[in-house]
Amino acid sequence: MRIDAHQHFWQPARGDYDWMPRDNAVLNRPYFPADLSATLDRHDINGTVLVQAAATVAETEYMLGLADASPFVRGVVGWIDFEKPRDIDQLERLAQHPKFLGVRPMIQDIPDTDWMLRDDIAWAFDALCDLDLTFDALGFPQHLGNFLELIGRYPNLRVVFDHCMKPRIRDQQAGNDAFSEWAAGISRLAAETDGFCKFSGLITEAGEGWVTDDLRPFADHVLAAFGPDRLMWGSDWPVCRLQAEYGDWLDVAQQLTSHLTTSERADVFGGTAARFYRLD
Repeated sequence: MRIDAHQHFWQPARGDYDWMPRDNAVLNRPYFPADLSATLDRHDINGTVLVQAAATVAETEYMLGLADASPFVRGVVGWIDFEKPRDIDQLERLAQHPKFLGVRPMIQDIPDTDWMLRDDIAWAFDALCDLDLTFDALGFPQHLGNFLELIGRYPNLRVVFDHCMKPRIRDQQAGNDAFSEWAAGISRLAAETDGFCKFSGLITEAGEGWVTDDLRPFADHVLAAFGPDRLMWGSDWPVCRLQAEYGDWLDVAQQLTSHLTTSERADVFGGTAARFYRLD
């Protein structure tokens, strides 16, 4: 089973995609299941994980409705307000839906780098553990140390680190060392936690004119650190369209993993996601 572990749908007219640039024609338009289904068929992708893109419970409910109507959507990663302890009721309610997998707070957009370590949001991580739900960790390299501390507090938390923790590949292309500190942090996350990692988002962290070899050191490192059994490919569609179409990124990802065995590639492109998210 080939799984895309990370994709989005959205309707900007809903009004809750606060991060979305209004003047970006690629992003600021609706994306629905019908826009993706033919592409999935063309590339033999059997299912996807639909991930939140708005910091509202209403968007989570919207996604679950799309998932109910779209058999290829195997699960949904949603959102609750970690700053509202009463949202435990929302989490418990959402957890009853058969396609609800877990949550993703939009940590990369929160100015306070230490937000995840605040005492007043600890209830949410406790609830995720108690309900056996997943946590998609969305952040930048500056969050690596805090994620390591956070997972140390919650060793039973089922966590996946999104987009290889967004290394600054464009800075590396410009001649600055964006690799060393990121790589050290990734190595610690892999060695000192049971977390998984999404092999996604690399092309959108690269600069214009990127080539596969610009991505290779970063791809090689996450593969070496986490191994194929803890690494899962995701398209990050339609965000990936800022740099390449779905099939182009899939081709590049396959090139970057061409040295793996058949069974290892099967893990990266489906098996790992199916195990982590417990997809049928």
